[in-house]
Amino acid sequence: MDHAVSYWIVATGRGELRRDALVPPAADEVLVQALYSGVSRGTESLVFAGRVPASEHRRMRAPFQAGEFPAPVKYGYSSVGRVIGGVPSLRDALVFCLYPHQDRYCVPAGAVQRLPDDVPPARAVLAANLETALNAVWDAGVRPGDRVTVIGAGSVGLLSAWLVSRIAGCELQLIDRNPARAAVAAALGLPFAMPDSARGEADHVLHASGSEAGLRLALQLAGEEACITELSWYGDRELTLPLGAAFHSRRLTLRASQVGVVARAQRARYTPARRLALALSLLRDPALDVLIDSECGFADLPTVMPRLLADSGTAIMHRVRYD
Repeated sequence: MDHAVSYWIVATGRGELRRDALVPPAADEVLVQALYSGVSRGTESLVFAGRVPASEHRRMRAPFQAGEFPAPVKYGYSSVGRVIGGVPSLRDALVFCLYPHQDRYCVPAGAVQRLPDDVPPARAVLAANLETALNAVWDAGVRPGDRVTVIGAGSVGLLSAWLVSRIAGCELQLIDRNPARAAVAAALGLPFAMPDSARGEADHVLHASGSEAGLRLALQLAGEEACITELSWYGDRELTLPLGAAFHSRRLTLRASQVGVVARAQRARYTPARRLALALSLLRDPALDVLIDSECGFADLPTVMPRLLADSGTAIMHRVRYD
């Protein structure tokens, strides 16, 4: 118990498992044995590819990141485990923590959130992405009866659409260029369309495809004085957009959403901890298991990660299992 095993990105596109020193927990800390962690194809793919701009090295640090961008760096933010030491009141509790991929770790007790009794640990790896989606829907300001288009059926896009579908009277359409996403959308009860049959005149467009083509489509589908909420992060990639077309005449708004700060509309009442607790409570729905579509053992992560995060990868949420 004097060491832990963690996953490090040691160079662009290459990772390895390393032994890290493990200090016993202090009086206000807990020792967590990881059960699962999650990998989605968003921020982690850009970190893995060494595409975090130098200007963002400080702002993009994960809560318990070790090392510095671009590498070597220990990065991740979706760990689920069991408390095996430290604060007695949390002993044996199942918890979620914004921690990198590591088999055991010590953190302050306030950094973990208990799982609701009816949320299985295997599903709880979705909590970080659901928290991002929740913040985005708050940022967008979706109201009952709005026409909402979500572009991009990755984990964050699907979860955003799933949240919108539960707002009374909303007319929702989920757009993705991958026809295989139609089955996932159907399992969640979400109306799905390919880009060439997308509906226009949306009151809100939530863009989560991570592509220039997707953001261009968002500008096309937005109705008069509509808001486009950008959920994607592009790292060091630059985009070219047709803002000289109807962007001004239709008085469109392009707004960024980022989970590092609670959305302004809720900031006076919600702390990040309360927001995360809400996200965990929303994971009671077993239909969300469809989003976890691949899995590997922790020992296999160095060989799986390059394939998982390749441009041609199709996984929605990959779960890492700690045996």
